Amino acid sequence: MLDKIFALRERNTTAMREAMAGLTTFMAMSYVLFVNPAMLAQTGMDQGAVFVATCLAAALGCLLMGFLANLPVALAPGMGLNAFFSYVIVLEQGHSWQTALACVFFSGCLFLLLSLFKVREWIINSIPLPLKMGIAAGIGMFLALIALKTANIIVASPATLVTLGDLHSPQVVLALIGFFIIFALAHRGWHAAVLVSMLLVTAAAWYLGDVQFSGIVAMPPSLTPTFMQLDFAAALQLSMLPVILSLLFLDLFDTSGTLVAVSHKAGLMQKDGSVPDLSKALIADSGASIAGAILGTSTTTSYVESTSGVAAGGRTGLMAVVTGGLFLVALWFSPLAAMVPAYATAGALLYVATLMLASLQHVAWDDVIQAVPVSVVLIMMPLTFSISDGIGMGFISYAVLCLVTGKLERTTLSVWGLTLVFLAKFIWG
Repeated sequence: MLDKIFALRERNTTAMREAMAGLTTFMAMSYVLFVNPAMLAQTGMDQGAVFVATCLAAALGCLLMGFLANLPVALAPGMGLNAFFSYVIVLEQGHSWQTALACVFFSGCLFLLLSLFKVREWIINSIPLPLKMGIAAGIGMFLALIALKTANIIVASPATLVTLGDLHSPQVVLALIGFFIIFALAHRGWHAAVLVSMLLVTAAAWYLGDVQFSGIVAMPPSLTPTFMQLDFAAALQLSMLPVILSLLFLDLFDTSGTLVAVSHKAGLMQKDGSVPDLSKALIADSGASIAGAILGTSTTTSYVESTSGVAAGGRTGLMAVVTGGLFLVALWFSPLAAMVPAYATAGALLYVATLMLASLQHVAWDDVIQAVPVSVVLIMMPLTFSISDGIGMGFISYAVLCLVTGKLERTTLSVWGLTLVFLAKFIWG
């Protein structure tokens, strides 16, 4: 039965190998169970409900991807997207988390429509590569800033805006130790490096009396505080369009890059460079985002940590199904998730940030039309504390540079369309 559903023999794999790959993938991305609820709780959302929503959205996304697209790709609420949800839409712009959930819902619906009508390929292909790379790296810088702020490694200063925090603080020391533990373990091939680091830091915090032990296993918390709490009316205001579009394009870039990377590593990419069953994969991704918003979490997307499962032998959707099943099992470990202090997640965020900065290797720094917009995104995204503002300034600088250098052939209708949208946002707020 499994062979008929997932074509195991055709892809030269076995059910046991796929199961081990699914376990490996879960261990590599399980940090999201701790980081996502802690991050979204800063908006006023119930942390226990967000934990349940995270588990359910991840499980549903994995199951959809496995059964619908038969690809070894796991899904969960995305890093960077949850930062945009919490720190930009809610904490910076002042919208309610209910409005932010509705924006996630509508961006997922748009993603689904683009996938069904196969417009996604046209949009992605028409946006210049340097902007894609700059956005990925810029989000990495943004995550790094959040991590450093969360751990109090950098703190506010009335004289210089930011300054170095108290390096004698136990929280700062533990956050830095956690960061280096991740890289030490990852260097040795530990797929659960991030999870192990957070658990070790949490254990140290408990030993120092900074957190209270509340058990490991318990019945899942109630989902009621976040379930179906979307404010559709507020999200449908014209002023929210840039927010919805930003969520849409962040998810498009994230998903596209992950699907290409995983398919290439698994040897599943077609001769023309296309991803097999791409439309089905995108439908699974967008469907998970819509369901996640209804449950009460930020945008659910494909995880590049799936490559760890591929490295362990995963070649089919059975790997994703196993990963999804483990996210369901994780529902009973909410006390452990609630016990993890915020600074224990800082190392994980810094780790993800450094991985995202790797996209800068694809930028031609001797080409001013590439170098300047990417630099603008890298500088402005963390300094404005806004992913959308950084993206907007990157698009505007790219379009203006192409205009003043006479290189209009390097622009597209979608570039100018997005540039006008962001200009309107900056001019009229």
